[in-house]
Amino acid sequence: MLSPAGQPLPDLATIFAGLEGSAGLLLAVSGGPDSTALLALADRWRRQSSVRICVATVDHRLRPDSRQEAESVAALCAARGLRHAILSWDGDKPGAGLPAAARVARYGLLGAHARAIGADTIATAHHADDQAETVLMRLLRGSGPAGLAGMARLAPAPWPAGAGLMLARPLLQTPKADLVGFCRAEGLAYFEDPTNQDATYRRPQVRRLAALLAAEGLGRAELLRLAERAARVERALAPAIEAQLSALPARRQAAAFEIDIASFLALSDEAAVRLLAAEIARIGGGAARLEQIEKVAAGLRQKSRHATTLGGVAIKRDAKVLILQPQNARKTRSAT
Repeated sequence: MLSPAGQPLPDLATIFAGLEGSAGLLLAVSGGPDSTALLALADRWRRQSSVRICVATVDHRLRPDSRQEAESVAALCAARGLRHAILSWDGDKPGAGLPAAARVARYGLLGAHARAIGADTIATAHHADDQAETVLMRLLRGSGPAGLAGMARLAPAPWPAGAGLMLARPLLQTPKADLVGFCRAEGLAYFEDPTNQDATYRRPQVRRLAALLAAEGLGRAELLRLAERAARVERALAPAIEAQLSALPARRQAAAFEIDIASFLALSDEAAVRLLAAEIARIGGGAARLEQIEKVAAGLRQKSRHATTLGGVAIKRDAKVLILQPQNARKTRSAT
């Protein structure tokens, strides 16, 4: 398994390390070079690991050719004796925020299918170039250590309905060029998604910026080094934060969070921000920007009475208690 430069790809045991005990691995394969390489590598690995592997292709129904591409992946899987499913994102599509909506839909479909077939881990083909772009995008947004650490190689599924599932990115240390080279060397056909070059989307814009920064010395290697250093800081910081949060006398319901204000004010600034971020994501179903959460946290500390909304969540404190609940909760209650 050689890259275009003649350098060997990591061995299969290294690529899939940590997945040997999986009860079932669901590969997300779009038909691009990255996921096609993941499919071929996982097919080889399953023969020596005995881990059950299935494949799914999400058809977002955003391009005329998407169904044909999904069916080509199905044919490739059939030739290898791998179970495959096409998961379609049906219904109306949003006029704004389409990439984010597509991502939410994609993971929702993959998660539901993983549960249906008894898989406990979803594997995607994110690679080293994706990691560098992610770190750069988060750097542009002013992320803290957790964000700058980039994507995790193996972690619990981060979306709201992903409880009990793992998300694996086995190729996170492998450059895209090596995966393209592998596909060519193996004679594997693949597709190139034209939206990857569409300048109206954020990632292609960042990709062009990345090329300019690389010419000035901030390239993939430097961004990956930054991610490693941020991850090191996060590993040292996270246990102390978790210890503070796990000791809180808080009340959590399916769509509400309540804590006495004295306990909230006793938290460190970082712990308070992370608590709000986690509860806003849990109750509202989406992530809020870090600077917005920091602003809310500061307001809650400075004012004995404070009310605001963020990420679809109403946040209110008085002299005794801090409450988070869905933004429309009070309206719904008053109408009944």
